[in-house]
Amino acid sequence: MRNCVLILEPDAGVSRFMQLKLEEEGFNCLTDNTGDSAVDLAGQRQVDIILLDPDSAPRNGMELLGKVREISSIPIIYLSSDSSVDTKVAVLNAGADDYITKPYATKELVARIRSALRRHEEPKVVTDPSFTIGDLSIYPDRHEVRVAGEAVDLTKKEFDLLLFLAKNKNRVLKREEILEKVWGYGYAGKTNIVDVYIRYLRSKIDEKIGKKYIHTVRGIGYVARD
Repeated sequence: MRNCVLILEPDAGVSRFMQLKLEEEGFNCLTDNTGDSAVDLAGQRQVDIILLDPDSAPRNGMELLGKVREISSIPIIYLSSDSSVDTKVAVLNAGADDYITKPYATKELVARIRSALRRHEEPKVVTDPSFTIGDLSIYPDRHEVRVAGEAVDLTKKEFDLLLFLAKNKNRVLKREEILEKVWGYGYAGKTNIVDVYIRYLRSKIDEKIGKKYIHTVRGIGYVARD
């Protein structure tokens, strides 16, 4: 469940009020008036952030904070009426991500939640394409082709042909060589199949995008050029 907030608040009326306000802001909410579910939900990654009132029974806030921190790095915002600096320092040192003194404005709570979620976002893994032809990118590991960021749907053989052309970019390839490397020896002499699949690629890429990636060299074969 995305952007799911677990509200640990001993007062059922308060937790319900918080739930309604947060759902108005687009969050999904679970409520717990005892604190019993916090460790399990955090460990199973069923929630994205915890709002922890220190009076959550049966455990006190610091104990519950420690239990969650033993098994998860999920963001935790501590909500307390205690405004002393020593308490805030102790709570933050124990693993809380933020500390909000009650009473607080709902819009401040929402801002703090969003800030904590941003800080804990998993980094996006950006994998450089293994081969490119201009702005066309080929990712062999995940069998994916993209042109200017848009995915192109290719069959396995179309992909294999395009990959071979990209690996030999700017080199003119004879039909016989393409046939041997992409289709294998069993297709010897059937070079017309290369022409057929080149047309398939051009219809899905060149003609669709409006750019020319695969060029014909008359009497010889084909070449991929940036």
